[in-house]
Amino acid sequence: MAQTTVVESYTGPSPQELARKHGLGAAGRLPSLPEYTREIWSYRHFIWEFAGAKVAASLGTTRLGMIWQVLTPLFNAGVYYVIFGVLLNTKHGVNNFIPYLCTGVFIFGYTQSVVQAGVQAISGNLGLIRALHFPRASLPLSITLVEARNMIASMAVLVTIVLVTGEPLTWEWLLLVPALILQTIFNAGFAMLVGRLGSTLHDLRQLIPFIMRVWMYSSAVLYPVTQFTAHLHGWKLALVEANPMLVYIELMRHALMENVTLAGTPMRLWTLAIFWAIVMGIGGYAYFWRGEKGYGRG
Repeated sequence: MAQTTVVESYTGPSPQELARKHGLGAAGRLPSLPEYTREIWSYRHFIWEFAGAKVAASLGTTRLGMIWQVLTPLFNAGVYYVIFGVLLNTKHGVNNFIPYLCTGVFIFGYTQSVVQAGVQAISGNLGLIRALHFPRASLPLSITLVEARNMIASMAVLVTIVLVTGEPLTWEWLLLVPALILQTIFNAGFAMLVGRLGSTLHDLRQLIPFIMRVWMYSSAVLYPVTQFTAHLHGWKLALVEANPMLVYIELMRHALMENVTLAGTPMRLWTLAIFWAIVMGIGGYAYFWRGEKGYGRG
């Protein structure tokens, strides 16, 4: 007599319901932007420690260590002063050219360092990416954090230069904090933008120094901003004056110096600074997030 097997139907939760209950998701699924943001926040201690490790690794073998983060912009400012301020006499029309020049060099150097390191945020950390699971945005964010910490030390030197050269300490110096915060948000978004581009366009790393050099010359770092108004008009002048690096440099000069000619009213500069921080901060972040699942593959 044949034996009959009775199979009872399963009436419990479905596999999808079990996965949701225990916080599991489909393999390779791109998390939503809010989910990704929460994941980055949960890795905030990793970002901080990774930034500290990068500082120690980059400067641990030098005798002066962190001092180089201050000496480098100082040396650059000294060279630019001799070439542009003395030999080419670009200081004409600026009452106090040394703090004017140093402010431009220090502020532009902040973004330049973030961009040059950010372009290798993915391509330079493939071993770490392939070995560990973490939100990849942690890498460009840690780079931005490293340079922000360096910039704080550089600001102490810049403030000393400004005071020694005769500029008074005023309430407008308090504007340094929001201006630096806006620039840092802009830098973080830019680091994520070039980080994703650099993960596939490996030649971009070779182009970045040339791009940054042209950007520096178009940001009134080495000469008065009045050079633009003397040679440009209409939409060309408006385009140059909307340059985000020119905006952040001008805000710093406005906060630190008296009787300095600006590329627009303070209200216009602050509006542009907020605009660029939002556009690059959110845009760069969203652009990097879209490529999250492709980093480290191939």
